[in-house]
Amino acid sequence: MKPLLIICFFCFSIIGLSAQTIVMVEQGQKISIRGLSMPSASVVWASGSSGMVAKSVDGGNTFRWMRVEGYARRDFRDIEAFDSSTAIIMAIDTPAHILKTTDGGLTWKKVFEDTRPGMFLDAMDFSGNNGVVIGDPINGKTFMAVSSDKGDSWKPIETIDKMMDGEAFFASSGSNIKLLGTNRNTKTLFVSGGIQSRMFFNGEALSLPMQSGRNSTGANGLALHSNQKQGIIIGGDFANDKRSDSAILLFSLDPKVKFNQPVTPPAGYKSAVVYLSKSTVLSCGTSGVDISRDGGLNWKNISNIGFHVAVKSPDGKYTVMAGGNGRIAKFKY
Repeated sequence: MKPLLIICFFCFSIIGLSAQTIVMVEQGQKISIRGLSMPSASVVWASGSSGMVAKSVDGGNTFRWMRVEGYARRDFRDIEAFDSSTAIIMAIDTPAHILKTTDGGLTWKKVFEDTRPGMFLDAMDFSGNNGVVIGDPINGKTFMAVSSDKGDSWKPIETIDKMMDGEAFFASSGSNIKLLGTNRNTKTLFVSGGIQSRMFFNGEALSLPMQSGRNSTGANGLALHSNQKQGIIIGGDFANDKRSDSAILLFSLDPKVKFNQPVTPPAGYKSAVVYLSKSTVLSCGTSGVDISRDGGLNWKNISNIGFHVAVKSPDGKYTVMAGGNGRIAKFKY
Protein backbone atom coordinates (compact mmCIF):
# COMPACT_ATOMS: atom_id res chain seq x y z
CA MET A 1 0.00 0.00 0.00
CA LYS A 2 1.33 3.41 -0.92
CA PRO A 3 1.62 6.01 1.88
CA LEU A 4 -1.45 8.15 2.34
CA LEU A 5 -0.49 11.72 1.46
CA ILE A 6 -2.65 14.58 2.58
CA ILE A 7 -1.50 18.12 1.98
CA CYS A 8 -2.98 20.45 4.56
CA PHE A 9 -2.46 24.14 3.93
CA PHE A 10 -1.85 26.89 6.44
CA CYS A 11 -5.06 28.25 7.90
CA PHE A 12 -5.19 31.61 9.61
CA SER A 13 -6.69 30.67 12.94
CA ILE A 14 -5.03 32.85 15.55
CA ILE A 15 -5.48 32.68 19.29
CA GLY A 16 -3.85 35.31 21.49
CA LEU A 17 -2.86 38.93 21.28
CA SER A 18 0.15 41.19 20.73
CA ALA A 19 3.59 39.57 20.73
CA GLN A 20 2.46 36.12 21.81
CA THR A 21 0.15 34.31 19.41
CA ILE A 22 -0.94 30.73 18.90
CA VAL A 23 -1.48 30.10 15.19
CA MET A 24 -3.44 26.96 14.30
CA VAL A 25 -2.00 25.30 11.20
CA GLU A 26 -3.71 21.87 11.29
CA GLN A 27 -6.94 20.50 12.75
CA GLY A 28 -9.94 18.30 11.99
CA GLN A 29 -8.34 14.91 11.34
CA LYS A 30 -9.23 11.96 13.58
CA ILE A 31 -5.69 11.61 14.87
CA SER A 32 -4.32 12.08 18.36
CA ILE A 33 -0.80 13.50 18.11
CA ARG A 34 1.59 12.93 21.01
CA GLY A 35 4.97 12.77 19.28
CA LEU A 36 6.84 15.86 18.06
CA SER A 37 10.45 16.40 17.03
CA MET A 38 12.16 19.41 15.45
CA PRO A 39 15.73 18.66 14.28
CA SER A 40 16.07 22.06 12.57
CA ALA A 41 14.24 25.37 12.31
CA SER A 42 12.56 24.25 9.09
CA VAL A 43 11.89 20.54 9.74
CA VAL A 44 9.13 19.25 12.04
CA TRP A 45 8.03 15.64 12.46
CA ALA A 46 4.85 14.49 14.24
CA SER A 47 3.46 11.05 15.10
CA GLY A 48 0.15 9.80 16.39
CA SER A 49 -2.69 7.30 16.27
CA SER A 50 -3.95 5.25 13.29
CA GLY A 51 -0.38 4.65 12.16
CA MET A 52 0.08 8.25 11.07
CA VAL A 53 3.25 10.32 10.77
CA ALA A 54 3.52 13.90 9.47
CA LYS A 55 6.42 16.02 8.27
CA SER A 56 6.88 19.71 7.58
CA VAL A 57 9.86 21.19 5.74
CA ASP A 58 8.69 24.81 5.88
CA GLY A 59 8.94 25.49 9.59
CA GLY A 60 5.61 23.94 10.55
CA ASN A 61 3.42 25.96 8.18
CA THR A 62 2.23 22.93 6.17
CA PHE A 63 2.42 19.20 6.82
CA ARG A 64 2.43 16.07 4.68
CA TRP A 65 0.69 13.12 6.34
CA MET A 66 1.81 9.53 5.79
CA ARG A 67 0.30 6.28 7.05
CA VAL A 68 3.02 3.74 7.86
CA GLU A 69 2.28 0.60 5.84
CA GLY A 70 1.18 -2.32 8.02
CA TYR A 71 0.67 -0.13 11.10
CA ALA A 72 -2.73 1.45 10.47
CA ARG A 73 -4.04 0.37 13.87
CA ARG A 74 -0.96 1.32 15.86
CA ASP A 75 -0.36 4.39 18.00
CA PHE A 76 3.01 6.13 17.59
CA ARG A 77 3.32 8.00 20.90
CA ASP A 78 6.84 9.37 20.35
CA ILE A 79 9.12 10.36 17.50
CA GLU A 80 12.77 11.42 17.40
CA ALA A 81 14.12 12.96 14.20
CA PHE A 82 17.68 13.74 13.09
CA ASP A 83 16.90 15.59 9.84
CA SER A 84 14.29 15.69 7.07
CA SER A 85 15.18 12.15 5.99
CA THR A 86 15.87 10.30 9.23
CA ALA A 87 13.42 9.67 12.08
CA ILE A 88 12.48 7.01 14.63
CA ILE A 89 8.94 6.21 15.79
CA MET A 90 7.69 4.12 18.69
CA ALA A 91 4.59 1.90 18.58
CA ILE A 92 3.64 1.61 22.20
CA ASP A 93 1.93 -1.65 23.16
CA THR A 94 2.22 -5.38 22.60
CA PRO A 95 4.00 -6.07 20.39
CA ALA A 96 6.20 -3.06 21.09
CA HIS A 97 7.94 -1.82 17.95
CA ILE A 98 10.48 0.86 17.11
CA LEU A 99 10.77 1.80 13.42
CA LYS A 100 13.30 3.93 11.56
CA THR A 101 13.18 5.74 8.23
CA THR A 102 16.13 7.13 6.28
CA ASP A 103 14.19 8.21 3.18
CA GLY A 104 11.91 10.86 4.62
CA GLY A 105 9.14 8.49 5.69
CA LEU A 106 8.61 6.64 2.42
CA THR A 107 9.70 3.35 3.98
CA TRP A 108 10.25 2.23 7.57
CA LYS A 109 12.50 -0.51 8.96
CA LYS A 110 11.70 -2.33 12.19
CA VAL A 111 14.72 -1.92 14.48
CA PHE A 112 13.22 -3.22 17.75
CA GLU A 113 10.47 -5.64 18.75
CA ASP A 114 9.30 -7.05 22.08
CA THR A 115 6.29 -9.35 22.12
CA ARG A 116 6.12 -10.09 25.85
CA PRO A 117 2.71 -9.63 27.47
CA GLY A 118 2.45 -6.29 29.22
CA MET A 119 4.99 -4.52 27.02
CA PHE A 120 4.12 -0.84 26.71
CA LEU A 121 6.68 1.72 25.57
CA ASP A 122 6.24 5.27 26.87
CA ALA A 123 8.97 7.64 25.66
CA MET A 124 12.33 8.02 23.91
CA ASP A 125 15.17 10.49 24.05
CA PHE A 126 18.45 10.97 22.21
CA SER A 127 21.72 12.76 22.87
CA GLY A 128 23.91 12.57 19.80
CA ASN A 129 24.11 8.93 18.69
CA ASN A 130 22.91 7.67 22.05
CA GLY A 131 19.24 6.87 22.60
CA VAL A 132 17.07 5.45 25.36
CA VAL A 133 13.50 4.16 25.44
CA ILE A 134 11.51 3.57 28.61
CA GLY A 135 8.49 1.35 29.17
CA ASP A 136 6.08 0.22 31.84
CA PRO A 137 7.35 -2.28 34.41
CA ILE A 138 8.13 -5.85 33.39
CA ASN A 139 8.41 -8.27 36.31
CA GLY A 140 8.24 -5.33 38.70
CA LYS A 141 11.18 -3.42 37.18
CA THR A 142 11.45 -0.47 34.81
CA PHE A 143 11.82 -1.57 31.20
CA MET A 144 14.59 0.25 29.35
CA ALA A 145 16.52 -0.24 26.11
CA VAL A 146 19.44 1.76 24.77
CA SER A 147 21.01 2.53 21.39
CA SER A 148 24.46 3.85 20.52
CA ASP A 149 23.99 4.08 16.73
CA LYS A 150 21.15 6.57 16.23
CA GLY A 151 18.51 3.92 16.75
CA ASP A 152 19.73 1.39 14.18
CA SER A 153 19.81 -1.22 16.94
CA TRP A 154 18.53 -1.45 20.52
CA LYS A 155 19.66 -3.43 23.54
CA PRO A 156 17.39 -4.00 26.56
CA ILE A 157 19.24 -3.36 29.80
CA GLU A 158 18.71 -4.79 33.26
CA THR A 159 17.53 -2.01 35.55
CA ILE A 160 17.58 -1.88 39.33
CA ASP A 161 14.54 0.35 39.54
CA LYS A 162 11.88 -1.61 41.42
CA MET A 163 8.46 -0.13 40.77
CA MET A 164 5.79 0.21 43.44
CA ASP A 165 2.28 -1.16 43.06
CA GLY A 166 0.30 1.07 40.72
CA GLU A 167 3.40 2.98 39.56
CA ALA A 168 4.22 3.22 35.85
CA PHE A 169 5.03 5.78 33.14
CA PHE A 170 2.75 7.94 31.01
CA ALA A 171 2.99 7.90 27.21
CA SER A 172 1.40 11.34 27.04
CA SER A 173 4.07 13.46 25.33
CA GLY A 174 7.28 11.46 25.01
CA SER A 175 8.91 13.71 27.59
CA ASN A 176 9.17 11.76 30.84
CA ILE A 177 12.78 10.69 30.19
CA LYS A 178 15.86 12.77 29.38
CA LEU A 179 19.49 12.00 28.60
CA LEU A 180 21.91 14.45 30.20
CA GLY A 181 25.37 15.00 28.78
CA THR A 182 26.88 13.65 25.57
CA ASN A 183 28.72 10.61 24.24
CA ARG A 184 29.72 8.15 26.97
CA ASN A 185 29.00 10.55 29.81
CA THR A 186 25.21 10.50 29.52
CA LYS A 187 23.02 10.18 32.59
CA THR A 188 19.37 9.19 32.56
CA LEU A 189 16.67 11.21 34.33
CA PHE A 190 13.05 10.05 34.31
CA VAL A 191 9.78 10.42 36.23
CA SER A 192 6.91 8.04 36.98
CA GLY A 193 3.23 8.48 37.76
CA GLY A 194 0.11 6.62 38.79
CA ILE A 195 -0.57 5.62 42.38
CA GLN A 196 3.00 6.63 43.14
CA SER A 197 5.07 9.35 41.47
CA ARG A 198 8.88 9.45 41.65
CA MET A 199 12.01 10.88 40.04
CA PHE A 200 14.83 8.48 39.15
CA PHE A 201 18.33 9.96 38.92
CA ASN A 202 21.87 8.86 39.78
CA GLY A 203 20.67 5.59 41.27
CA GLU A 204 18.12 7.29 43.52
CA ALA A 205 14.32 7.10 43.44
CA LEU A 206 12.86 10.23 45.03
CA SER A 207 9.18 10.65 45.90
CA LEU A 208 7.55 13.62 44.18
CA PRO A 209 5.20 15.91 46.10
CA MET A 210 2.63 15.80 43.31
CA GLN A 211 -0.93 14.55 42.89
CA SER A 212 -1.01 10.79 43.49
CA GLY A 213 -3.23 7.93 44.60
CA ARG A 214 -4.96 7.24 41.27
CA ASN A 215 -3.90 5.62 38.00
CA SER A 216 -4.43 8.99 36.28
CA THR A 217 -2.26 11.08 38.63
CA GLY A 218 1.39 12.02 38.89
CA ALA A 219 4.24 13.19 36.68
CA ASN A 220 3.71 13.12 32.91
CA GLY A 221 6.82 14.84 31.58
CA LEU A 222 9.73 17.13 32.29
CA ALA A 223 11.90 19.80 30.73
CA LEU A 224 15.54 20.57 31.43
CA HIS A 225 17.02 24.06 31.52
CA SER A 226 19.88 24.60 29.07
CA ASN A 227 22.33 24.38 31.99
CA GLN A 228 21.08 20.81 32.70
CA LYS A 229 21.14 21.62 36.41
CA GLN A 230 17.50 22.55 36.88
CA GLY A 231 14.15 21.83 35.33
CA ILE A 232 10.40 21.48 35.62
CA ILE A 233 8.18 18.41 36.09
CA ILE A 234 4.56 18.60 34.96
CA GLY A 235 1.50 16.37 35.36
CA GLY A 236 -1.52 16.34 37.62
CA ASP A 237 -4.64 14.25 37.01
CA PHE A 238 -5.68 13.79 33.38
CA ALA A 239 -9.04 12.44 34.55
CA ASN A 240 -9.64 15.70 36.45
CA ASP A 241 -7.70 18.16 34.30
CA LYS A 242 -9.01 21.34 35.95
CA ARG A 243 -7.35 20.51 39.27
CA SER A 244 -4.21 22.63 39.48
CA ASP A 245 -2.73 21.96 42.92
CA SER A 246 0.43 19.82 43.09
CA ALA A 247 0.51 19.43 39.31
CA ILE A 248 3.92 21.00 38.70
CA LEU A 249 7.33 21.00 40.39
CA LEU A 250 10.52 22.98 39.93
CA PHE A 251 13.70 21.03 40.62
CA SER A 252 17.45 21.46 40.77
CA LEU A 253 20.07 18.72 40.42
CA ASP A 254 23.19 20.49 41.67
CA PRO A 255 24.64 19.96 44.22
CA LYS A 256 21.78 17.60 45.16
CA VAL A 257 18.19 17.11 44.05
CA LYS A 258 15.81 19.69 45.48
CA PHE A 259 12.11 20.33 44.71
CA ASN A 260 10.14 23.58 44.92
CA GLN A 261 6.48 24.40 44.36
CA PRO A 262 5.49 27.32 42.08
CA VAL A 263 3.94 30.43 43.60
CA THR A 264 1.13 30.56 41.02
CA PRO A 265 0.53 27.19 39.31
CA PRO A 266 -0.70 26.76 35.75
CA ALA A 267 -4.38 26.09 35.09
CA GLY A 268 -4.80 22.37 35.59
CA TYR A 269 -3.23 19.20 34.24
CA LYS A 270 -0.28 19.54 31.86
CA SER A 271 1.42 16.87 29.76
CA ALA A 272 4.30 18.86 28.24
CA VAL A 273 6.57 21.75 29.19
CA VAL A 274 9.37 23.50 27.28
CA TYR A 275 11.86 26.26 28.04
CA LEU A 276 11.50 29.03 25.47
CA SER A 277 14.42 30.94 26.97
CA LYS A 278 16.35 30.94 30.23
CA SER A 279 13.34 32.35 32.11
CA THR A 280 10.32 31.89 29.81
CA VAL A 281 8.55 28.53 29.98
CA LEU A 282 5.51 27.17 28.12
CA SER A 283 3.30 24.32 29.34
CA CYS A 284 0.34 22.63 27.68
CA GLY A 285 -2.23 19.94 28.34
CA THR A 286 -5.90 19.22 27.89
CA SER A 287 -6.53 22.13 30.29
CA GLY A 288 -4.97 24.63 27.89
CA VAL A 289 -1.73 26.54 27.44
CA ASP A 290 0.09 28.48 30.17
CA ILE A 291 3.24 30.60 30.17
CA SER A 292 5.70 31.66 32.84
CA ARG A 293 8.12 34.58 32.52
CA ASP A 294 10.07 33.85 35.71
CA GLY A 295 11.36 30.33 35.25
CA GLY A 296 8.16 28.56 36.31
CA LEU A 297 7.38 30.34 39.57
CA ASN A 298 4.26 32.11 38.29
CA TRP A 299 2.02 31.01 35.42
CA LYS A 300 -0.62 32.70 33.29
CA ASN A 301 -3.16 30.91 31.12
CA ILE A 302 -3.08 32.15 27.51
CA SER A 303 -5.42 29.64 25.84
CA ASN A 304 -8.06 27.09 26.82
CA ILE A 305 -7.37 24.97 23.74
CA GLY A 306 -5.84 21.64 24.67
CA PHE A 307 -2.57 20.24 23.36
CA HIS A 308 -0.64 17.08 24.35
CA VAL A 309 2.94 17.91 23.35
CA ALA A 310 5.22 20.87 22.60
CA VAL A 311 8.72 21.33 21.15
CA LYS A 312 10.85 24.43 20.55
CA SER A 313 12.60 25.18 17.27
CA PRO A 314 16.42 24.97 17.48
CA ASP A 315 16.72 28.65 16.57
CA GLY A 316 14.43 29.54 19.47
CA LYS A 317 12.03 31.61 17.37
CA TYR A 318 8.87 29.55 17.79
CA THR A 319 7.31 26.47 19.40
CA VAL A 320 5.09 23.81 17.84
CA MET A 321 2.28 22.19 19.83
CA ALA A 322 0.06 19.24 18.88
CA GLY A 323 -2.91 17.37 20.31
CA GLY A 324 -6.22 15.70 19.59
CA ASN A 325 -8.22 15.91 16.35
CA GLY A 326 -5.02 16.32 14.35
CA ARG A 327 -4.44 19.70 15.96
CA ILE A 328 -1.06 21.37 15.33
CA ALA A 329 -0.26 24.99 16.19
CA LYS A 330 2.71 27.34 16.22
CA PHE A 331 3.41 29.64 19.14
CA LYS A 332 5.38 32.78 18.34
CA TYR A 333 6.84 34.96 21.05
